[in-house]
Amino acid sequence: MNRRDLLKALAAAPLLSHAGSLLAAPATNARLLFVFLRGGYDANNLLVPVGSDFYYASRPNIAIAKPGADNGALALTADWALHPALRETIYPMFHGGEAAFIPFAGTTDLTRSHFETQDSIELGQEIGGRRDFRSGFLNRLAQILNSSNHAISFTDQLPLIFQGGVQVPNMGLRSVGKSGIDARQSQVIAAMYRGTPLQQPVSAGFAVRDDVAKELTGEMQAANRNAISTKGFELEAQRIARLMKDKYNIGFVDVGGWDTHVGQGGASGYLAGRFDELGRGLAAFSQEMGSAWRNTVVVVVSEFGRTFRENGNRGTDHGHGSVFWVLGGGIKGKQVAGEQVAISPANLFQNRDMPVLNEYRAVLGGLLRRTFGLTPAQLDHVFVGVKPVELGLV
Repeated sequence: MNRRDLLKALAAAPLLSHAGSLLAAPATNARLLFVFLRGGYDANNLLVPVGSDFYYASRPNIAIAKPGADNGALALTADWALHPALRETIYPMFHGGEAAFIPFAGTTDLTRSHFETQDSIELGQEIGGRRDFRSGFLNRLAQILNSSNHAISFTDQLPLIFQGGVQVPNMGLRSVGKSGIDARQSQVIAAMYRGTPLQQPVSAGFAVRDDVAKELTGEMQAANRNAISTKGFELEAQRIARLMKDKYNIGFVDVGGWDTHVGQGGASGYLAGRFDELGRGLAAFSQEMGSAWRNTVVVVVSEFGRTFRENGNRGTDHGHGSVFWVLGGGIKGKQVAGEQVAISPANLFQNRDMPVLNEYRAVLGGLLRRTFGLTPAQLDHVFVGVKPVELGLV
């Protein structure tokens, strides 16, 4: 194998250190799956402010009809309703106490840049301060929980949120059956690094790849026999659950396709299709987790929301405040939680966006503190200087 082939092979290999306890049980029964919707999804058509006439005046072509209308929104409270694409998935979870929503949520980053704001959220550091791109907040959480062997990113590359002192494996499950390195090449590469400081992480990287592939072999064969007909995120979410319920207590996955400047649609159309796929995936994850779902919390976020008014292309542009989702078998769901204000022109941020009233680090700090039983000092390591907000969801 020449140098160029070696570099390509190493780039395709998952990152991991500490191979000794791949199969060990996590130190805590609690599970956290962090789902990042990249692109800034339109939270105003997810959690619909059905009591606001201003909402319907602002969206003449893409608004979701009120509950009771044909393909109308699904009532949650007197003021809020859910997109109808989630009728069979998230809606029953909400009324079963396993789902909640936090509107007016987000970061104080005002750039409206996908990359800048995604970085802000993944780093979990003070806006306007010095950024340390080697310290994502889930890595800091893994440090506190001593979870170097029990945290994993279900992505092709290690995301910023998991950068830091704890080495975390990453593996994109969509292509888990298409390894770029065969067994012979793995042995050659491992031999090249034997006796060097990289021996353990290289060997461990191949170990986690083989471990994941072995875990999913039966499921993939069943899919080839048409036993599983789901596509996209639904199948990936089932795979994630199969791994997390036994081996990992911190997981991360991102889902793209949410930047809807043109032809967004309303109760049907492009965005409705994305909500349907996401909802089916999250419901499949909860079912596949089995008894572990009781100790699992899923948090769904996006870098920002979108403009409250539709644009001239029947879409929406980059906004500010968003809606966070919190799911889990043991949460106190059936709530639209957090600080809220009336939906009116006077309460829009810069006369265009939903404001941020529930700052994301404070919200996540409260959830993490309750989920993992963190002390004030431990939480301060994850989110420095942040006072957690207790929303009563966990």
